[in-house]
Order: sequence, then structure tokens, then C-alpha cells
Amino acid sequence: MLEKFLPNQHVKNIFEITPEILQEHGIKGVVTDLDNTLVAWDVPQATPELALWFKSMQAAGISVTIVSNNHEQRVRAFSEPLGIPFISKARKPLTRAFQKAIREMGLTKETVVVVGDQLLTDVLGGRRLGVHTILVVPVAQSDGWATRFNRRIERLILAKLRRKGLVDWED
Repeated sequence: MLEKFLPNQHVKNIFEITPEILQEHGIKGVVTDLDNTLVAWDVPQATPELALWFKSMQAAGISVTIVSNNHEQRVRAFSEPLGIPFISKARKPLTRAFQKAIREMGLTKETVVVVGDQLLTDVLGGRRLGVHTILVVPVAQSDGWATRFNRRIERLILAKLRRKGLVDWED
């Protein structure tokens, strides 16, 4: 059961995930979390660098959908200026929102990656569905109240994964 919390990959930030790397692995779509994955949880808009990352994905023919547990107003305000589809109130780690995003992109779970900063929502949800998962280091050190609780649980899970020799990266 503990392996369901183990991401397939770990990267420092979203910018380490390039269109070229994804294409080499047959990936045609990215389902990504928003808060503390793309920008800090309290930052309303994409940075110029992040806007370029989205454009590079689009230019390479890689679909991106934002799937967030946050409320619609927050996710819409971030996504619409970029022209990026989104699903809010996703209720991750339940798999329904992930399935909907994959279906709306017209892809299969074998050609999609799930990217996020949390083991308890993004990684667990993606792994439960059988999708390749990529854990990113959180953009900010601060979190909303619900996420602070999750981070405590994550630290315990990571400690167990380390003791079993399954995690070799630093927090």
C-alpha cells in the first residue's frame, strides 16, 4: 500500500519537465496540479517563465489540463488567461477528475503524466488510476491550511519510504 504514495519520478520544478523529454517517452498530455506545483498557492497569475512553458508544450502538441482541489474562481482566474483547460474542486486523490481530464484531452492513461507537489493528492490519485506520476518540490514553503495537515502526513510517509530504501531524494 505504501508504494501508492511513491511517485514514478521526482523533479525540482515544472521546468525540468520538457516537451522533448515527454515526447521521448510517448507522452502526449500533462495533468498538472496548480497550487505550489505551478505557482505558489497565493499567487494569482502565471509567471512569464511559466507562460512560456505552457506555450512550449502547446507548440510540441502536448495537451495540458490543470486539475486542482481549489475552488473554481481561483483555478479559472489562473487558467483562462493562458487558454488552459481546467477542472476545479477535483477531490483528489479520487480519480474521477483525472479520468475526465484524460478523456477531454482525447488521450489514454498510458500517454499522460500526472504532475503535482503532494503525495496524498496528486501522486496517490495518479497512481490509483495507473498513470505515470511526477512529484515536484513545492514552489513555496508556505501552504493553505488543509495542505499544512497533508504535509505532516507526507513527512511520515516519506520517512517510511526512506527507511525502506524507496526514496533517495532530499525534501
